[in-house]
Amino acid sequence: MGNDRRNFIILAKHKRLQRLWQFFFTGWGLVMVAALVAGALFTKQLLWTPISAINMTDIVSKQFKMSGAAFVGTDKNGEPFKIYAKLGYQEYENPDIIFLDDVAGTVNRITSNGKITDNVTANKGQFNRVKKTITLIGNVKIDSSNGDKIRTKELVVKL
Repeated sequence: MGNDRRNFIILAKHKRLQRLWQFFFTGWGLVMVAALVAGALFTKQLLWTPISAINMTDIVSKQFKMSGAAFVGTDKNGEPFKIYAKLGYQEYENPDIIFLDDVAGTVNRITSNGKITDNVTANKGQFNRVKKTITLIGNVKIDSSNGDKIRTKELVVKL
């Protein structure tokens, strides 16, 4: 009799574990099935979106946007430059060019009179990473540390 009672207790413990096991896996199983069904429904909903509602020009252009973009480096003479922009972005068609809005920065250059720091501002700019040039466009202002001032519509700076 003692052996029978002992076997009954062990079986009872296993049944409790089995019920607990079933509860967790049945619950998680239902959650997973619900998530898969919901995912399929959401995917279908996206496919039903009319193409005319999507602004493709915004998707194709300005793919990679950077707010508060900053570019820091050295030019071919080893002089540092810093360029800041409120917005910087790249386009798929021009991966080597970074387009800049509201540009400001400093460029150092060496002349026979010594080192001159130029403070630069412009409405827009284009930083060509391959050619290592910055094309400043619109209301370009350059104020040099030696007192020189330049005001123009467009300027290309070779780095």
